[in-house]
Amino acid sequence: MFVMLLGLLVSGIPLAFVTLLVALVFALGWFGPMVVPLITSRVYTFVSSFVFVSVPMFVLMAAILDRSGIARDLFDAMKLLGGRLRGGVAIQTIVVAVILAAMSGIIGGEVVLLGLVALPQMLRLGYDKKLAIGVVCAGGALGTMVPPSIVLIIYGLTANVSVGDLFTAAFIPGLMLASFYVAYVLIRAYLNPAIAPIPDEEPVSTGEKLRLLKGLFLPLLVVAGVLGSIYGGVASITEASAVGVAGVLVSTILRGEFSLGLLKGAALQTLQTVGMIVWIGIGASALVGVFNLMGGIKFVSALITGISDDPTIILLFMMLILFVLGMFLDWVGIALLTMPIFVPIITQLGYDPVWFGVLFCMNMQVSFLSPPFGPAAFYLKSVAPPDISLGTIFRSLLPFIAMQMLALAILIAAPWITGR
Repeated sequence: MFVMLLGLLVSGIPLAFVTLLVALVFALGWFGPMVVPLITSRVYTFVSSFVFVSVPMFVLMAAILDRSGIARDLFDAMKLLGGRLRGGVAIQTIVVAVILAAMSGIIGGEVVLLGLVALPQMLRLGYDKKLAIGVVCAGGALGTMVPPSIVLIIYGLTANVSVGDLFTAAFIPGLMLASFYVAYVLIRAYLNPAIAPIPDEEPVSTGEKLRLLKGLFLPLLVVAGVLGSIYGGVASITEASAVGVAGVLVSTILRGEFSLGLLKGAALQTLQTVGMIVWIGIGASALVGVFNLMGGIKFVSALITGISDDPTIILLFMMLILFVLGMFLDWVGIALLTMPIFVPIITQLGYDPVWFGVLFCMNMQVSFLSPPFGPAAFYLKSVAPPDISLGTIFRSLLPFIAMQMLALAILIAAPWITGR
């Protein structure tokens, strides 16, 4: 089964169709046509989950953000925070990345937005190219960790744990990782001032400050609406996602940017992204269902738990598997293919599945930046100046991958950070 899956993936067929095809071949070959209704019922259970409704909502929110000038104004408003601080523009970029992550949780859109808004600004001011690239890519990937993250929602669906609990557990680790990036920028900027010059600009007038602060007001209001309604117990995750879309739509109307063309473009982009997620979900659900029926999950469980009697070594082995898969597969496929196997083992070992969900998300952070297929690098390449090669982007990401690994190690050693 694994060999066939690998062979078809190498041939270039999309993951969703590969998983579905392998599932059908083995279901019909192993059990005959009578097993097909079992597969369809499993797929239906996945797709009909109510929490799944929040996925297109958050994607739509990101697509509208992508098309409006909210992110650009937010970045300009953050000049007040960066000011005369060495490395201020890079820190400003990380803070904007955290706010954008808390608004929508979509990685691709964030990296592209920051690549268009922040990267040219840093390069113009004479920032070290590698530092600027790393900050944009790693900052944009924070959408994986900072709630409302779609990675956490998909994990919650596959692991059958509360998405609200996952959001609460991931909040501090997400901010911890962002603070690592800020500390790295400050240390490097003060050790070598040439890599992050202080902008030689006129002081900002009071009137300009008020205008810039207006750009900060609407995004923070949307973040407060989304996260406040979840943590305040006012709305469920699904309802909060609708609050977010309403907030972003109202923001574009107030800013005079709303048009039917903007809405249509955002809706089409949402259909494309969510269609991909749903198809991967259907294929992975079918594959895991057949795999389970054939006794595959028992086999893999015995294989993993047989590595050692020490639960920590088993956990680290799982992290290694996820890290290797992250180099070649999309996070949606990894979550849907591995979590039905890993989560029962984790529970059996006495670990908290919510804490493991945060570890999984932190691991997926690494996968977004790691070569050869780190998606964040390709997203940035699509909007970066022509002289910036993919090789340069991947080399720039190495210190940030090291920080992600450090954050993952800290979370394994100190589970209390997640509040679990």
